[in-house]
Amino acid sequence: MNTNILKAMILAVLVSFTSANVLAAEYKLDPTHSFVNFKISHLGISWLLGRFNDVSGDFSYDSSKPEATKISILIDTKTYDSNHSERNLHIKDEKYLDVEQYPEARFVSTGFTGDKMGGMLSGKLTLHGVTKNISFDIKKVGEGKDPWGGYRAGFEGSVVIKRTDFGMESNLGPLANEVYLDLFIEGVRKK
Repeated sequence: MNTNILKAMILAVLVSFTSANVLAAEYKLDPTHSFVNFKISHLGISWLLGRFNDVSGDFSYDSSKPEATKISILIDTKTYDSNHSERNLHIKDEKYLDVEQYPEARFVSTGFTGDKMGGMLSGKLTLHGVTKNISFDIKKVGEGKDPWGGYRAGFEGSVVIKRTDFGMESNLGPLANEVYLDLFIEGVRKK
C-alpha cells in the first residue's frame, strides 16, 4: 500500500475521532429549571408529594452519540419540601432522611442505552448514606437556543425506589415503601 494513502487513511480516522469529541457538549444544570420531585403513598388513600429545592450538577450530551451521555446530580436534602412545615421537619429527622447526618444525596451515571430522544440512564444513587444502582427511564424534552444567547437541553426521567433499600426502615405502611422519583433537568451549555 502506498504510504501516502496509508497516511491519508490514518489522518481521516483521527479527524473523525476528533470531530466526534468536538460535538460532545458540556452542560451545567440550571437550578431554577431543574427539579427532583417524588410521591409516596399516604395510607393507601392518596399521595404525599414533595421535592428538593436545591439541585445542582453537570451533564454531557451529544445527540449523534447518545451512548456517551453522562450526568452528575447533587441534591441538598435539607431543602426537602412537602408544602407543610411540620411534616418537613418530621421527614428531615433521623427516622427518615436524617439530613443532619446525610445532608446530600447524589446520582452519578454509569451508562446510557437508547437514542437521542431517550432511553435508560443507569447510575449510582447515594441516599441516606447508602449507594444503590438504579436506572431512570429518560426522555429528551428539547434543546435549542435561549433568548439570552445561550444553548439549553432538557430531559425528564422517572424511577421507583424502595425506602428500605436505602436504610429508611420506619414503618409507614406496606404501600409507602415505594417512592416514585421524577427528575426534570435543564442545562445550559458551557462556553
